[in-house]
Amino acid sequence: MSWRTRTLLRTTITVAALISSAARSFAGSPAPESRFAQVDGSKVHYTNYGAGENALLFVHGWSCDETFWVGQASALASKFHVITIDLPGHGQSDKPQVHYTMDLYARAIDEVLRDARAKSATLVGHSNGTPVIRQFYRRFPEKTRALVIVDGGLRPFGDKATMEKFVATLKAPNYEENAGRMIDGMVRPIQDAPLRERIKVAMLRTPQFVAASEMEGTLDPELWRPDKITVPVLMILAKQPVWTPEYENFVRGLVPDLDYQTWASVSHFLMMEKPNEFNAALTAFLEKHGLAKN
Repeated sequence: MSWRTRTLLRTTITVAALISSAARSFAGSPAPESRFAQVDGSKVHYTNYGAGENALLFVHGWSCDETFWVGQASALASKFHVITIDLPGHGQSDKPQVHYTMDLYARAIDEVLRDARAKSATLVGHSNGTPVIRQFYRRFPEKTRALVIVDGGLRPFGDKATMEKFVATLKAPNYEENAGRMIDGMVRPIQDAPLRERIKVAMLRTPQFVAASEMEGTLDPELWRPDKITVPVLMILAKQPVWTPEYENFVRGLVPDLDYQTWASVSHFLMMEKPNEFNAALTAFLEKHGLAKN
């Protein structure tokens, strides 16, 4: 058995144990229901916790999956109709050879909400889930109650040439090496070694063609139009140099109703490192805006 196979097996067992433990800890919460919706003829997997016309829907980041929200789903399901999604190409969803665009993801979310019989949602997007939920808001404003942005940007992190060069590394034959180095940098601040390993194994499990296509999709300048976001927005960022005072001013110019937070001593995966603190901040935001009721 190879090192990667052993690591994948250990990680799968660890994730299953975490989900089982979360379910036991929140026995009063609705039982999770694994379901599939359809978009463009492909299955999109999601897990549904409870019911209600208004959902709290969690969207993972680049090359991740719904298990990255294991610290939130069961814990919040006693108060909200929670949905966690595997975006097309990720997790238990189908992985067809298509272009993985933010628009595809937005339509997949809409189909999941329809299948879950939810009329609207507060969307929580981590990392590259940010342009996903923003695109959903553009396409379906009447179904968007609020947005929660978790260490994700509302503008590109580099110019077109820089981003094209980065995408090229994801298309290269040594993808696993290139992506592995990038992921190592993202998880390095995390003190919990098993969590670092679990994140890396899960992200490398996403097929290369999906990972490269999604990142190429972010090169579309239309995604980064500075159009106003008029629903309430909670933004929680890991304190780092990229989130400058100038960036905060830029965001405040887009979002009139903004709760902007930067957290010290956390990594890009802050919701996994500090689930209790994250859940408390999210709940406070939802209650403040009257979004806690179905």
